[in-house]
Amino acid sequence: MIRVLRVAAAGTWPAGEVVDSVTLDFDARYRRRIRLTTEGGRDVLLDLDHATVLSDGDGLALEDGGWIAVKAAAEEVLEITAASSHDLLRLAWHLGNRHTPAQIDPHRLLIRPDHVLADMLAGLGGTVRPIRAPFTPEAGAYHRHADGSGHRHD
Repeated sequence: MIRVLRVAAAGTWPAGEVVDSVTLDFDARYRRRIRLTTEGGRDVLLDLDHATVLSDGDGLALEDGGWIAVKAAAEEVLEITAASSHDLLRLAWHLGNRHTPAQIDPHRLLIRPDHVLADMLAGLGGTVRPIRAPFTPEAGAYHRHADGSGHRHD
């Protein structure tokens, strides 16, 4: 089985050297060790020193050369919007107060389906609707990418 030597953040690896891709939901993209089967049917082993979030567009360097492109799969999420940016900030604060993983976009929040949180957010004036979309929740203040850069994936 081909091993992954390292993970490189989106935009920092030679996309012209891509030999295959892998599409994963968020849970499968937060890993230390996993056997992956690529879109082209290759089996590769991701075996990192610590658990890492693989983001959409990241590259996996293969020991035999070439790169595997990481794609974020669409999954079931709740999209939260609000009448104003202030209202959306309030909703984000309430989610953060409950330590809920959330993806923070300029005009919406995404969370995993949870009827209790959906009811709370609607009660606070938010609009909540189920959609399918890639989910990459905010990593947190102390998250560092596998390449050690400490950059954010926005």
